[in-house]
Amino acid sequence: MNPRIFFWSITSALAGFLFGFDTVVISGAEQKIQALWGLGAGMHGIAMAAALYGTVIGSMFGGWPADKWGRKPTLCFIGVLYLVGAVWSALAGDVYSFILARAIGGLGIGASTIAAPMYISEIAPADRRGLLTGMFQFNIVFGILIAFLSNALLAGTGEHAWRWMLGVAAFPSVIYAVCCLAIPESPRWLLARAGDREKGLQVLRLIEPAASESQIVVRAAEITAAVTSNATADHFWTRALRVPIMLAFLIAFFNQLSGINAILYFAPRIFELTGLGDKAALLQSIGIGVTNLVFTFVGLWLIDRLGRRTLLYIGSFGYIASLGMVSWAFFTGHYGIVPICIFAFIAAHAIGQGAVIWVFIAEIFPNRHRAAGQALGSSTHWIFAALITTFFPAMVTAFEPGYVFLFFAVMMVLQLLWVKTMVPETKGQTLEAIQAQLGLA
Repeated sequence: MNPRIFFWSITSALAGFLFGFDTVVISGAEQKIQALWGLGAGMHGIAMAAALYGTVIGSMFGGWPADKWGRKPTLCFIGVLYLVGAVWSALAGDVYSFILARAIGGLGIGASTIAAPMYISEIAPADRRGLLTGMFQFNIVFGILIAFLSNALLAGTGEHAWRWMLGVAAFPSVIYAVCCLAIPESPRWLLARAGDREKGLQVLRLIEPAASESQIVVRAAEITAAVTSNATADHFWTRALRVPIMLAFLIAFFNQLSGINAILYFAPRIFELTGLGDKAALLQSIGIGVTNLVFTFVGLWLIDRLGRRTLLYIGSFGYIASLGMVSWAFFTGHYGIVPICIFAFIAAHAIGQGAVIWVFIAEIFPNRHRAAGQALGSSTHWIFAALITTFFPAMVTAFEPGYVFLFFAVMMVLQLLWVKTMVPETKGQTLEAIQAQLGLA
């Protein structure tokens, strides 16, 4: 593999580390925050989902700066948003200031789910695109693991431990923003959006150093031709783009209707429902992070071998079995199997949806509409994540936990049907070839 591409991909994917850390670090602080400010279930849900509301906005509008100013400046600014959100939330004096601070960090999360996978997909060779783009997901789960571990280490540091839990994200935020200064702009953005052919050719030469000058020129011509084709010259919301639009919406919809964010956000609380003590529940949460990391490695190893569709099949069956068993355990009182089933659920997610979602959305839209398509998939993902996270505390209060997990299991049956009937395979093809396969050329 070209070491330059690997370095650029890793750097961009570090946005995923901050995404994972910021998303889950709140799980160690949520009960302390509720007690500190005397929050009811409704306000507590809003405070916990505040980052997700910012994420929704960031994901809806993050494609605009990525198209207007480029992928690189957008990635750098994302690091600044993470930094401000981390420091402010750690210093917040009341719940309203805390909500605003978390929302600012959420803007960075939302924008990162557009800019980072899109940038990597646009610089990666076709046979390594799944692996390289999937490193964004790897960094998400690595950030999740470090957040759980950091929370456990900081839990005994005193009354203000929760502030340290949230504030330590400032350090990787600075490192990420500085590293982004060293990456080049996407050649597809330079050719398709900026119209800067010379700079586009320069970056293509760096990406494919073994290619001849004529091959580089042909490659640039293919990218430019795909942008100017009749099928992709229209506005985004057109019948011509109905297939990728529906695919992006549904993969994001089913991702969140699995209950993944509810389980990650409220893992200690779920384990406490089974009778585990506070400390044991927090340690079990670290097990979630380890499981997620290990099976994300598996997913990334398989994604360019078995393909995106096969991994979604594997994940769907794993979801259905694990969520069904958790539901049964809560209905029957067999709480001892809940941690194991939750770990199995996380494994299924890491191999399936977790490994595939950001790769797949970044692949299925033509160059001209990739930022808008990424924004659609990302905003759909985060809108449902915010809704589920907001209402999850009330759901497990109003209903038996068994019914909540049964609902998630039923939604995964629907996902399985969707994968069988609608999802195409995209492995090993150039982005322009995928565009043609979906009838967009």
